[in-house]
Amino acid sequence: MNQPFVQRTFRTFATMKINGQHYRTIWVKPGDATTIQIIDQRHLPHQVIIEDLRSTDEFARAIRDMHVRGAPLIGSTAAYGLYISTLSAPGGQEGLAVIRERMEVLRATRPTAIDLQNATERVWLALQSGQSAAERSALALAEANALTEESVDHCRQIGEHGLPLIETISRQKGDKTVNILTHCNAGWIACIDHGTATSPIYAAHDKGIDVHVWVDETRPRNQGARLTAFELLEHGVPHTVITDNAGGHLMQHDQVDLVIVGSDRTTRTGDVANKIGTYLKALAAYDNSVPFYVALPHSSFDWTLEDGLEDIPIEERDPNEVKRIRGWADGKYQEVLLTPEDSPAANFGFDVTPARLVTGLITERGVCSASASGIRSLYPEKEYTV
Repeated sequence: MNQPFVQRTFRTFATMKINGQHYRTIWVKPGDATTIQIIDQRHLPHQVIIEDLRSTDEFARAIRDMHVRGAPLIGSTAAYGLYISTLSAPGGQEGLAVIRERMEVLRATRPTAIDLQNATERVWLALQSGQSAAERSALALAEANALTEESVDHCRQIGEHGLPLIETISRQKGDKTVNILTHCNAGWIACIDHGTATSPIYAAHDKGIDVHVWVDETRPRNQGARLTAFELLEHGVPHTVITDNAGGHLMQHDQVDLVIVGSDRTTRTGDVANKIGTYLKALAAYDNSVPFYVALPHSSFDWTLEDGLEDIPIEERDPNEVKRIRGWADGKYQEVLLTPEDSPAANFGFDVTPARLVTGLITERGVCSASASGIRSLYPEKEYTV
């Protein structure tokens, strides 16, 4: 396993580890502020490989081809990508036009993830007050750093607010195992640290609560089987990988106490866009009276949208992700064809779970109902426009 440089400037609440060492998913290369380093997630769980990003095109490729993925991490990566784009841009209005053009390249990579739009807009607004190219670069880097640190803190706070939900179930079960089902990877690998859906799980485990996680494999890219299982294993959290379609069966047989998933975009009314298959889990949970929670920071809300089914753009990815599968054999990654070669395939990246199926939203400010009034109660200062 290739071992990357381990950044040592984490805050004291950093918790995520690989082989006992603290990691984040993205950082400025020590001694070289012109290079951003990421864990290339395509190689996990079998290899830990660090990739250097130095140009807008490299950042766009990393986001589009899922070297990085997960809403908060996409946002942080795009923020740093916009910073990197300032390093070769001239000053004056010409420079702003160049940076704006490169920002649009980054924004086009993953249309569903609102964190990408929010993060680039935040850095764009910050850098415009710079008069020279150097000032703009400094402002962009400072904002990208601040955004990233805030994201880590928000994920930690999501864990704090979600912990009581697990504690309550544990007490009700007489301290017996709390079985939690999650979908895709909304862990620290999808963020920078802690994760969203996993943050309450880590908080409960670290407090000594007996938790067990059912890990959906999450076809077609198997983010659950590869990434969620990997980080839970590294943290010592009991878990079991299951097929995507097993969740309903487990719920019918009282094997799931709680579902927690992440979000790539949530409307101001509580409709949730998340990895394809989330809607089916919500339906099964509703039919079996299993609480279904969505964990997300404020950066994953789209304050302009009311109807998720109508208004959230759903990314359609390469059909070959469905037709082929990549795995580890004979000491290397290999790809094999699953389907008849000439059979067409469709690859919808996300689906939308209506707010009526969501028990509640776990945010960095607390837990609220998946409704316009519930969300507004936590974020009264936000502009709610249609």
